[in-house]
Amino acid sequence: MRPVCSYTDFFVLATGQSPRQTKAIWDEVHARLKHEEEALPASVAGESEGRWIVGDYIDVVFHVFQEEARRFYALERLWGDAANETRVFAGLS
Repeated sequence: MRPVCSYTDFFVLATGQSPRQTKAIWDEVHARLKHEEEALPASVAGESEGRWIVGDYIDVVFHVFQEEARRFYALERLWGDAANETRVFAGLS
């Protein structure tokens, strides 16, 4: 993101099927970062609704969307000038 965005190096986008699943994804990301690196986000928004959760860890901003919200906000198109590295992390533990 750095060439096109001054406040972070990376956006990580994830999609859940329901508010419960987006919250579970966020909880796992947050728990692993907190445990492994003792990192706390500078800010978190959307946690209670679970439609779009944003966790700002300064160098990395995590976005966990429900499918409809991800399509609506279309960050991949909005930030289309940034490099896009799509990865599938299914089954990782």
